[in-house]
Amino acid sequence: MDFPMFHLDWLNDRFLIAVIAILHVIINHGLAVGFIPYITWLEYKGVKNAKSDEITNIEWDTLIYKKMKVAFIITTTIGAMTGVGIWFSAALVSPSSIGSLIRVFFWAWFTEWIVFVTEVVLILIYFLTWKNSNKSMKAKMRHIRFGWFLAIFSWITMALIVAILGFMMDPGSWHTTKSFFSGIFNPIYLPQLFFRTPTAMLIGGMFGLLLTSIIAKKGSEFRTTAIRYAGKWILFWTPFVLVAATIYWSVMPEAMKANMSTAVGTMEFELYYDVLKYVIISSVSLALIIAIWAVIKPKTVKVWMVIVPFVFVIGFLGIFERVREFIRKPYVIGGYMYSNLLREEDYPLYKQDGILKYATYTTVSEITEENKVEAGKNIFMLTCSRCHTTQGVNSITYVFERMYGVGQPLDTTSMSGYIPNMHVGRTYMPPFPGNARELNALSAYIKHVQQTNEPLEGVQVTGIKVNPKNSVTATVKMLEDKKSKKVN
Repeated sequence: MDFPMFHLDWLNDRFLIAVIAILHVIINHGLAVGFIPYITWLEYKGVKNAKSDEITNIEWDTLIYKKMKVAFIITTTIGAMTGVGIWFSAALVSPSSIGSLIRVFFWAWFTEWIVFVTEVVLILIYFLTWKNSNKSMKAKMRHIRFGWFLAIFSWITMALIVAILGFMMDPGSWHTTKSFFSGIFNPIYLPQLFFRTPTAMLIGGMFGLLLTSIIAKKGSEFRTTAIRYAGKWILFWTPFVLVAATIYWSVMPEAMKANMSTAVGTMEFELYYDVLKYVIISSVSLALIIAIWAVIKPKTVKVWMVIVPFVFVIGFLGIFERVREFIRKPYVIGGYMYSNLLREEDYPLYKQDGILKYATYTTVSEITEENKVEAGKNIFMLTCSRCHTTQGVNSITYVFERMYGVGQPLDTTSMSGYIPNMHVGRTYMPPFPGNARELNALSAYIKHVQQTNEPLEGVQVTGIKVNPKNSVTATVKMLEDKKSKKVN
């Protein structure tokens, strides 16, 4: 409640974060965590399999270098921009949760940034010194060590972030201890890390196989060898993905499992929940099939044969991120902060006095018959706009029209009766935090939106308006009045 509310009414605020975050995770996991150790391993293989009078086989080394060049360009452009983009979009859309996570995990973030800067330096050294490293065996082995160091630091970056992601899903004993270490070592942390690590390695291997099939000269010995190595890499890591996924599922809270079907897509998709199982099974099966084929018949592997399983595996990770983001609802931080950015412990106060009384940024502090719609607009912005829009993705009017009839005028009495109990039937919805007058104002505003199609604009368009009762002037006056009463 301490931040002005940025809002994209045509897109959906959380969708903005999701698009950026999913793209970043695919690049980070697949290219940084999974692909770098794969490439370093292949570079070492070039040295190990070279003739006695060679440092490495130049033709093989050139092929591996070209693959690394693709990864370097993607990670230092799209990967870097989406990494910054996550912070930028989250600070706009979910500032309260980001602020809370920074306070709880200050030293984890501090460490992560040091590790990340080291990772950036290492990837620059590893790529830019590649060709010069072929001048001597000592330089080549040093270069390979830089590759392993880069792989380790990339994994540490992921390990630190995963601890915070796990905390957001299930803080565990942190609610009582408020301990940094109980927050880090939450119940979901290690199982999730165990799942993400082989998944990253799988994607790295699939990406490497795809690049080999595209870049390597057809019919060459090195193409065949590289494809066979990729197949072995994929075969090694895929069983760990299946085992880790099972363990991860076993530690997930039951409330989150109950949200799983809706998390995959929409409520309608719940009827087709079994399809998700087949998508996961298909992704892993296709990866195994192409890996076995690459090992047994590497000369026959074509680009089109790799693209399909590669897309399925990438889609699997994307769906996983979508699900992970949704199933923790109604919370953004489990048991602490709801997805509307309001803390659970503050709800009794809001229900008693109303949310507008404590809002810093609102155009209405007291509800009257004349300003009811405007008040409802402020309440919607404060309590609903993180997940809903008025006209765009997940439109609030469309939600109610599906319930009461598309094209039918919405009834404020019906909506006011449903909203206080919506979280009972839809467990991913946080309870409505306001009082009865605010509930009626919100219903009036939703009906107004249906009738007028009026879009909801965030502070980036309307500018910042401060609640006059919570302004600096009002606060100073209140303190002076209290001081005056004590003196008298």
